[in-house]
Amino acid sequence: MKFFFIFFFVLSFLEGKVFLGVENLVANHQALLKGKTIGLITNFTAIDSKGNTTIELLKQQAGPLDFTLAALFAPEHGLMGLQHAGDDVVDEEDANHLPIYGLHGLTRRPTEAMLKNIDLLIFDMQDIGSRSYTYITTLFYAMEEAAKLHIPFIVLDRPNPLGGECIDGPMLEDSLRSFVGYLNVPYCHGLTIGELALFFNKEYNIGCELTVIPMKEWLRKMSFQDTGLIWIPTSPQIPEADTPFFYPATGLLGELQIVNIGVGYTLPFKVVGAPWIDAEQFAARLNSQQFQGVRFQPFHYTPFFGRFAGEACHGVLICITDRHSYLPVTTQYLILGTLKVLYPTFFQKSLEAAKQREEMFNKVNGTSEVLRILKEETFVVWKLRSLHQKEREQYLKKRKAYLLYN
Repeated sequence: MKFFFIFFFVLSFLEGKVFLGVENLVANHQALLKGKTIGLITNFTAIDSKGNTTIELLKQQAGPLDFTLAALFAPEHGLMGLQHAGDDVVDEEDANHLPIYGLHGLTRRPTEAMLKNIDLLIFDMQDIGSRSYTYITTLFYAMEEAAKLHIPFIVLDRPNPLGGECIDGPMLEDSLRSFVGYLNVPYCHGLTIGELALFFNKEYNIGCELTVIPMKEWLRKMSFQDTGLIWIPTSPQIPEADTPFFYPATGLLGELQIVNIGVGYTLPFKVVGAPWIDAEQFAARLNSQQFQGVRFQPFHYTPFFGRFAGEACHGVLICITDRHSYLPVTTQYLILGTLKVLYPTFFQKSLEAAKQREEMFNKVNGTSEVLRILKEETFVVWKLRSLHQKEREQYLKKRKAYLLYN
């Protein structure tokens, strides 16, 4: 019985132990809001540890703290998450006639007209820790527009679901800078969204009047599951708190449509399969490389939609055994290299069929070198793994100036 009470006490202490930026703002930084006319860039992922949305919290505090919430700005997938990837988010109003401006469509930046009466912009939404996620580009676009109009900007910080120690993947070439990759950091960058904002503001000389409201009790070694917080799916194919670990392990592969990566099945980004793969052979070859932190289980499934919809697919289920040593992008290179070695004919045909997707593949990777290596080299894994190694080492030194947490 004594052990039970000790266990219950420890469990209760761990639950909800991370104090989010939005909670820190409301509790300790109220003066930043007083008398302001505020625009809030947010979506359905922005909740506190009790499940209250940032929109609700600011509406509740508007009267007591003497500020006005004058406009909302919605990124890809919309304010409520109703739009699919790539769909336009149109302007609308909420039930109280508060304007909601869409920032994913013909307009992807807040315009001067949208910001006409705004004297403070606040950004709050959950990121997933990979460079090619449009929420962070929306943040950077908004910071640039705020700087032009001299509007102060607040970022309410949230956890990087991968933790703050996972650094993996290529850097971003300037020529491939786009809405799916705007900041020259590794594909898995190991920064929170607040730290990304600080990095962007300084390294790109934006000159935004930026304030980051930090979390409390978040540590770099924490994944999202360690935080005790509620996970809200950040987009339709990121349904669970661990999905961000798999997105950078197969998402780039999915751009080429060589295989199905679970998008269209119940395990988005967690499986790799095709009708022509021998599951047992594929798993055995992947496991023989003994990559740290990951194993591959033979797996069979039939996608409901997407690549190979309605066809029996054979392949592997990706199983993370140690998230601290696991490198997701490097794992993806292992998968690509193994597919090329075991199934060269299917691999080559898939590459040829994917020519219309090459531009987006390069933009998402941030470099054209990945595709070049895949096309020209016979054995690609170690060449891909070493790509931009010196640049990543330089990044690790540079990023130290922007770290807010141990």
